[in-house]
Amino acid sequence: MVIVEFVIVPLGEKSLSRYVAEVVKLLERKGVKYQLTPMATIIEVPTVREAFEIIEEAHELTFKLGAERVSTTVRIDDRRDRERHMEDKVKSVMEKVRGG
Repeated sequence: MVIVEFVIVPLGEKSLSRYVAEVVKLLERKGVKYQLTPMATIIEVPTVREAFEIIEEAHELTFKLGAERVSTTVRIDDRRDRERHMEDKVKSVMEKVRGG
């Protein structure tokens, strides 16, 4: 699985929640596993290609919602030696925090 963090910012807007809400609806329609955080959205998909297709669609959606300029940032974790999921990464850290 590929874990991807992305941020889409319609520049010049004071509140982003309506844009984020529409992107989340898009992810839900597509059946994409996601985690919304206060600063970004994280998705888990089988391939980098699929991630970029989804992010491109979300980027374009932001324009359709009225944005005139959009900045999108993407970070990819593509581990190929074994399958990892979002919650695996968090669990690994929390085990270390708790001394496990």
